[in-house]
Parts: sequence; structure tokens; C-alpha cells
Amino acid sequence: MTESAVPVHWKLVVDAADPHALADFWAAALRYVPEDNGPLVEKLLSAGVVPAEATLEWRGRAAWRNLAAVRHPEDPHDEESGTGLGRRLLFQRVPEPKTGKNRLHLDLHPGNGAREAEVERLTALGARVLREVREQGGAWTVMYDPEGNEFCVH
Repeated sequence: MTESAVPVHWKLVVDAADPHALADFWAAALRYVPEDNGPLVEKLLSAGVVPAEATLEWRGRAAWRNLAAVRHPEDPHDEESGTGLGRRLLFQRVPEPKTGKNRLHLDLHPGNGAREAEVERLTALGARVLREVREQGGAWTVMYDPEGNEFCVH
């Protein structure tokens, strides 16, 4: 494979009012691992490279105030920074609230016959059902995450 044919590494970035709480929801929803950037944050704080205002304590560890991420548990990650190097969602704090329909959303596929139980599990985590869809091509549930972002469960 030539260099120009190498797939592009990517992450999905989601705007959030509370990136840490939303990351916790999606880590549980996807069975992903919350990234632990604590050692890097502590190192940069102690070196005076970042101001304390750029950080906070979340779940007993140092974290970036405005960023939180989750990663697939089987994908590699950088040991020093805690940053995932594979499938990853990054949540960034923004000042404005969500105002319209998502232009991009996640479709979750829990497996044949598991949709109803998965919807119940996600509801218990803080998601809400928007509507049930039944069309010729199939059936799925449209849901909101705790900040109102739409996603589907098939």
C-alpha cells in the first residue's frame, strides 16, 4: 500500500455542555473505556506548562476541564498521555446549547433480538426514547443521549 493509500486516522468529536458526564454515559453505552489523561495533566501542571484553570478533578483523577474522551478497550493507546490510538469519541465543552437535529449520529447494533433490552439498558444510563421506527427496511429506536444528541439502536 502506498503512503497515499493509507487510511486516515480519525476520531468523532461531540460538542457538550458537560464533556465528562457525557463521556461517562457513552463509555457505559458503548462499553468503552474512559481515557485517563491524569498522568499527563499532572506532569504538565507540575512543569508549569498549563494553568490549573485548564484542569479539574474528575472521578479522583486530574483531567482536562474542557475535554474528555472514551476509547475502544481493545484498541491501542499511548501509555504516557492516556490517549486512544483507535476507535475513539472526544467530547469538547462548548458554551452554546444544542439547537437542532444532529447532522451525524451513531447507530448502535447490539445484535439480533437484543434491541429492546439495549434500549432499556441505555434508558437506565440516562438516555431517552424519541420514537420507534418501523419501515420496510427494518425497525429501530431513535434515542437522545443525556444532552439531547440523537442516536439509533437497531
